[in-house]
Amino acid sequence: MGAETLIKSHKQFKKKYGKKYSSLFQKLVDEGQSPRTLFIACSDSRVVPNLITYTKPGDLFIARNIGNFVPPFDPGSEASATPAVIEYALSVLNVDNIILCGHTHCGACKSLYQDIPDDDIEMSNIKKWLRFGESAKEQALAFVGKKDKEKLYAATEKFNVIEQLKNLLSYPAVKRKVAEGKIFVQGWYYHLDNGELEYFDPVEHRFLPVDTVLSQLSEKDQQDIDDEQELLAAQ
Repeated sequence: MGAETLIKSHKQFKKKYGKKYSSLFQKLVDEGQSPRTLFIACSDSRVVPNLITYTKPGDLFIARNIGNFVPPFDPGSEASATPAVIEYALSVLNVDNIILCGHTHCGACKSLYQDIPDDDIEMSNIKKWLRFGESAKEQALAFVGKKDKEKLYAATEKFNVIEQLKNLLSYPAVKRKVAEGKIFVQGWYYHLDNGELEYFDPVEHRFLPVDTVLSQLSEKDQQDIDDEQELLAAQ
């Protein structure tokens, strides 16, 4: 899709949505943004946060990067966009929820198994960035082995969600707010082929259909969710 096509598409956007959302757009300008959810996702073009969640402009504060990685908290490290987004979401916007969303057929997770030469200057930043997925790779190899590549890649994608959740909880503001019950953190796994979602249950330590959260949401289940958050914070 070239620039000319995008310009034409923008005209269609104005025609179809300009009037429909004009009051919303103006409200977001006049009152500023107040999203309740930080959504951390992969830059993969097939993963569209607002489409997946059926949300409007202003609903999500979104961080996207290769592999939906979250660098561990390190105040002495070089400037990084993702940690800055996390800090802004919690300290300035005071979001109530954080969703970390991985997905099937992730190119970043697959790339963990490909060697990038040290002297490849055009891939130098990718090589450095992929180090944040090494732990997921090691666990996937130990769990399923090398024989079945598709199972290996899928396992890597899921372990990656778990590992990035751990990294997310290394941020002081995240860990504190989870412990205080002021924020809800969850890891999602999105299926590109059919749009289905799974979430990581830290109590059962496995991925379950996200619909079960709604179908079982009673007072007892809400307590279970609170317990899950406490367990997640303790890991």
